[in-house]
Amino acid sequence: MTRRGRLTAAALGGVLVLTGCTSFAERVADVADTPAATPTEAPTGAAACPDERAAPDPDRPQVALSFDLSEDRRTVTGTETVVFTPDLDVDELVFRLVPNAPGSAEAGSSLVVDDVTGDDVAAGSYESLGAAGPGGAYVVELSDELAAGDATEVTLAFTLTLGEGGFDRVGTDDEVSWWASGAPLLAWEPGVGWSRAPFVDLLGETASSPVADTRITVEAPAELTVLMTGDQAEPTDAGDGRRRWTSREPVARDVSVAVGSFTTASAEVDGVRVTAGVLAGDRQDPQEVADATAQDVERLAERFGPFPYATLTVPVLPDYGGGIEYPSSILLASAAPVVLLHEVAHMWFYGMVGDDQYRDPWLDEAFASYAESVEGALSPAHVEQALAEEAPVGGTMADFPTDAAYIETVYGKGAAALAEARDAAGAEAFDTAVRCYVDATAWTTATPADLALALADLPAATRVLVEAGALDEDDLPD
Repeated sequence: MTRRGRLTAAALGGVLVLTGCTSFAERVADVADTPAATPTEAPTGAAACPDERAAPDPDRPQVALSFDLSEDRRTVTGTETVVFTPDLDVDELVFRLVPNAPGSAEAGSSLVVDDVTGDDVAAGSYESLGAAGPGGAYVVELSDELAAGDATEVTLAFTLTLGEGGFDRVGTDDEVSWWASGAPLLAWEPGVGWSRAPFVDLLGETASSPVADTRITVEAPAELTVLMTGDQAEPTDAGDGRRRWTSREPVARDVSVAVGSFTTASAEVDGVRVTAGVLAGDRQDPQEVADATAQDVERLAERFGPFPYATLTVPVLPDYGGGIEYPSSILLASAAPVVLLHEVAHMWFYGMVGDDQYRDPWLDEAFASYAESVEGALSPAHVEQALAEEAPVGGTMADFPTDAAYIETVYGKGAAALAEARDAAGAEAFDTAVRCYVDATAWTTATPADLALALADLPAATRVLVEAGALDEDDLPD
């Protein structure tokens, strides 16, 4: 099943056990119209480190999402308006339909596009990509070729059916309904083109999407509380016993929404507002969840640089045994502290530093698992055992025959390789290089070659990652 962040490195048992500030420099909302920073054009390593974190592309997509949750909390009707400016010539738009993944469909979930409109729209059709239901992608054919730098606007109407509650991106339970990747997802990689990666029957992801200036509107029964991606405004009366909730996230690759009987609490750290919500039947204290999240934000910022977002919401779902990360929001379905830490780390790795999750899954999951080491030192014995695993860390999602193979290699061996690379290069030098990688590739879709460039002055670290199969010779700078 395709699920995000289900297992942390600490859950890998005999494979690997991980134990164990910088101020928030600028609210992302304030840089929405700021030109992207240009890294210095140096050939290698620390010399290529930008003077400041790169800003988002001013020509990134603009997305407006509207969701309407039914009274029985099992159906969401919605619209999505996208203004898209490609950096390559295109004659179509491709949207990924994540809820049609095999595992989600088995639980009764589905995403159907009901209509598409726009001045440049000629037709729309589905593509399978190995997904269930109508298909894994919805392709909008344009009436004429759209040149790089020109913009087009399309609006899709859709219906999302929420299946039975479980550890998945979409579902409904007694007290809560949630949907993440619950709208057609623009499957574009700048400089590369459309992603048509096949769906896989594993616990990992296969999506690739750019950051977008995103606004969200949710209408839901008035007695329920909404927690979602972005900086939320206070709700307003929508009439007929319903309330309207809105938010904005200027750099969202994707969004999540949870609607339920939440009791909320907040905390603030380095200018980041953290909001946690706990359901009525849950024994956890929302303030304790908010405070623990804020502590993780602070600890990880010391290692990787300032937190990427102005806000972070953490709706706590029933305990399904894991966590699901989305930009500035975490669907937390576990009481284990290490799961929360892992998902907070994904705000840097996947949220800000993106990756093609089919082609390079280790770039987010291995880094998020390695980030758990801020709790303490890694056991040399566990690192040695994980690195003895034969499969290369840098495989695609199609290269792993089972969930166990994927988890042991990408989470376990990947985290161990990064920890060993840090030890080989020296902690201070390695941490500095990784922060350069983070700042240089912020708000882009990073590749292993980007990481190799940041580590170019640390050959001992590079050697470890090459031997582990995370990097190959083609990734290394000349």
